[in-house]
Amino acid sequence: MIATLRGRLIEKEPHQIVIEAGGVGYRASIPLSTWYVLPEEGSEVALRIHTHVREDVIALYGFGTRQEQDLFERLIEISGIGPRLALAILSGLPAGDLVDAISDGDAGRLRAIPGVGPKTADRVVLEMRDRMRRIREQGGNGEGAATSGAGAPGGTMGRDVVSALVNLGYREQQAEAAVRQALEGKGVAGQLLQDVLKRSLRYLS
Repeated sequence: MIATLRGRLIEKEPHQIVIEAGGVGYRASIPLSTWYVLPEEGSEVALRIHTHVREDVIALYGFGTRQEQDLFERLIEISGIGPRLALAILSGLPAGDLVDAISDGDAGRLRAIPGVGPKTADRVVLEMRDRMRRIREQGGNGEGAATSGAGAPGGTMGRDVVSALVNLGYREQQAEAAVRQALEGKGVAGQLLQDVLKRSLRYLS
């Protein structure tokens, strides 16, 4: 079972990466919070890995921090939550915000994430609340999310951010409105895609 992966970053997208190690390219799905902190393609990178085995499929899930991986593994233990939805939850709320939302019993913040219905949100709070409170009391926190680019819907960066949001499950009209809000009064020049995506997700949540 693969627990960590270190090698050259060949490809990176908001939802997945390819790392070359020992002449082999490994594809791993990732949450946005991990994508935000990745170096440029061609750079050396090291990630924590969860190896998910089911029937005839072996899938890798990569994380920049232990907290992200721990949250992911706790989420997939809950009935009705698979790896894909767990990644969506981690992409919809930075790890630290997710810990706070669950600790406070704020199921509404979870329901704002595409794919998370009322029953699922309530189940997450019910099953993880006590553990998240202990983590918060111990001072654990998580990283936020971000992307790089510049522009508004219609501009290159804006289109990239809208595309990333649509891939996360948001409707295109919602995504475009959030990106416009994220860029309002700030302009495009000098902005990072990560920052625009992070602000857009805040508006959506």
